[in-house]
Parts: sequence; structure tokens; C-alpha cells
Amino acid sequence: MCNIGIITGGRTGPAANDPPGQVMKCLSVAIAVLGVASSSAASPLNDAARNCANRTLTPESVAEVRRKAAEIEDAKAQFCVGLLYGTGLGVPKDDSKAAAWFLRAAKQGYALAQMMLGEAYKIGKGVPQNDAKATAWFNRAAEQGYAEAQERLGDAYRWGRGVAQDDSIAVVWYQRAAEQGSARAQTALGLAYEKGRGLPRDNAKAAAWFALAAKQGFALAQMKLGHWYSEGRGVPRNYKLSVLWYKLAANQGNALAQVGLGLAYHRGRGVPEDFVLAHMWYNLAAANGSVSGRKLLRLVEQIMSQAQLQEAQRMAREWKPRKRTVSNR
Repeated sequence: MCNIGIITGGRTGPAANDPPGQVMKCLSVAIAVLGVASSSAASPLNDAARNCANRTLTPESVAEVRRKAAEIEDAKAQFCVGLLYGTGLGVPKDDSKAAAWFLRAAKQGYALAQMMLGEAYKIGKGVPQNDAKATAWFNRAAEQGYAEAQERLGDAYRWGRGVAQDDSIAVVWYQRAAEQGSARAQTALGLAYEKGRGLPRDNAKAAAWFALAAKQGFALAQMKLGHWYSEGRGVPRNYKLSVLWYKLAANQGNALAQVGLGLAYHRGRGVPEDFVLAHMWYNLAAANGSVSGRKLLRLVEQIMSQAQLQEAQRMAREWKPRKRTVSNR
């Protein structure tokens, strides 16, 4: 178990000879626990974790972090301390102390702390929930170019959280984050082009953004791409590619992709007809709450033998979701 409480005054912490990678793992986990893990491979949050890790390799460097955080108002050190209080790794977990440390760093213009403080206000963690304050802090971080904050600012304008709803402003922030490689923002931009929200409707551009996000393993984008290849929407119809993208999303637990993959096996589109696999995917989709999955499950059961039903049910029971899967296609 990681223990990096020494940064905030705990008596325990990584030994001086702990490998940097182990400390990096601790801080990466800390970021994920706080709920702001990046949707892109290259993330300023990961850079921040690395920065914190580099400061905690020896007792001397740990003492320096604490001194800078408490005495000379070093924003990066304050961010690290807030991160530890927010996760409780090695110190008693204290969301209010985490928010207070993030605030000290945020006031100095440290963008990651601004974003974390925005997240705290968004969900009411350590501070009273306040959409307006959340959006204001997201805005400060977004203006400094941080993709995660830009995503959240896009969401705020998309849904009118803390600001007046405005799709035209939302897509500006999604675009900035998408151009930095954020899979979530790329998907949001694809949806904007698909629906004509804040942008002219354009299926080809929507498909292009979905493809960028899908290649990073973002399940919603993979599902959309699978559906569009099946229909020939924004891309040439290609059932084999449809199955490829459906499968990647379905294996992550996306119910719509599971229905789409079930239909592919049911109808023999892009794959050989296979009622057992069709049933398995319909069954999984139904378990995920899909109404169409339940209807199609009953339909395919009418043409299956008892042995096929038992096999399909066994496969569904043994199925386990996979982590985000990328593709080079």
C-alpha cells in the first residue's frame, strides 16, 4: 500500500530509496480517487503527479515541500499537500483541508489547483456545492490551457451549470480540449456536429471526431462509430468495421454497443450469423438496463435450441468487462 503522508507531517512515508515509479503510482492513484483523471494519454494532471513524485524521493526533499507549502507559499507544493489530504494516502483524509490547500495554490494562479477546486465546488466536496464558483475556477484553469478544465467548462455551458446555457460557447471549449487530445471533448464535439448544437450539422466532421476519441479507447465514441459504420452515416458503410468498434465498446460495458453487436451476430452482418453470441450480447445489454436488449433477447430465444440457450447464458455469466481498449484502425 502506498504511504506518502510524510509530505504533510505524518511519521511514515516512502523510504529514501523508494523507486520514483512507486511514488508516481501513489500520486496517480490519488488523482484518480479525486475523480479528475484525464481522458487523454498525455495529461497535465499526470505531469503534476510526476512533479510531486520528484519532490518526494528523499526526506530532505519532503521537508522542502512542506516548508515551501507552509512558509513561502509555493503553489506546486500546496497542490501536492492538498492532493494527499484529498485522498487520505498516509494522512487522515480531510476534504476541507484538501480544498483549503487547493485554494491557497489556486489563488496564486496554479491551474491544476484551480481545476481541483472547481471540481470540489462542482460536487460539494470539502466546500459547499456551488456551480457558479465551480465554473469560475474551471474558467481560470481553462484560460491557462488545461484540457480537463476546458472539458468541464464546455460541460458547464452545454448544460447551463453556473452560467447561462450556450452551446456556441460550449463548443469553443470542447474544441480547445479536443485539439489537445482529450477523448471526452472529442466525443462531445462529435455529438455537437451530429446534433447541430452550436455548430452546423456535419456528419463527416462528427465521425472524424468520434474516430479520434475511439482510437483512444473512449467507449461512447467507439459505440457511435460502430453504429455509423453500420448505417453508412458520415463514413462509408462497412459492417466489419462496425463490428470492430461495437466490440471494443461492448467489452467496456456499453449497453448500446452490446445491442449493436448482438444485432450483428443475429443478422450475420460483418460476422458469421451466431445466435448464441447474439443472445449473450443482448442478455448483457438487458442487464445494463437496455429495453431494446430485452426485446431482442426474447426474439432470438424463439429460434434457439435449449442447448444454445444454456451456452449463451453460461457465456453471459462468465463475461467480464475490459478496461479501455484502443485500436489502430
